[in-house]
Amino acid sequence: MLKINVFSIAYIMNAITKSINCFLFSVLLLLLATPVFAQVNHSPAGNQLKNFTNSLAQVNITFTFPEGFKEIKAPNTDAFPFDYAMELPDVDFEVWMRINTQKENEKFLADKNIHIATDSLYKSLAKDQITAFSAENSYLKRGLPSYILDRYNADAGSTYLLNLDDSPITKHYKYALLVVLQKNGAGTIMAICFTNEKGPEFFKNMNLASNCLKFKD
Repeated sequence: MLKINVFSIAYIMNAITKSINCFLFSVLLLLLATPVFAQVNHSPAGNQLKNFTNSLAQVNITFTFPEGFKEIKAPNTDAFPFDYAMELPDVDFEVWMRINTQKENEKFLADKNIHIATDSLYKSLAKDQITAFSAENSYLKRGLPSYILDRYNADAGSTYLLNLDDSPITKHYKYALLVVLQKNGAGTIMAICFTNEKGPEFFKNMNLASNCLKFKD
């Protein structure tokens, strides 16, 4: 009789999951490297956008509202301090955005008693935000290559693919991709993309918004 080792199955499944996640990350990089030319600037008007625009100006960031999206209210609490949010109507996909100045980031490090080089502070920002989204402390992290950073005029950045805690704040979304970009001496861009399906379609949806934010030269 064939004996099945449970631990061997778990190991195999874990290896398969990692392979799938690596494939999805490769799809992400391919999409990020491909400009989306179908965007037009039809930004909605409102106090949220006005405040967001002011935050962008402080860090010298450009924003173009992506075609097909709809503005939604961003959460702005101690645990979820986001400035702007938008969704693709009739699709399980939305994006939350957060802009931090260099001064705000340095205050964050001081308040958290974190002692790291300021050119690596974006990593601490990302990890701190992840703890508010997930208690698992398990995620797939990848540093962004230079050709992606150049596209956004950024000096450093990373992506984090994670499973979300079931929460009404995140509208019970299952997965998220956190992207953080840093321009040394200026500040950071953080974007969280939410989905219920962790597959190529998710990254295609994300690519529709991939050109909306970038640091100025």
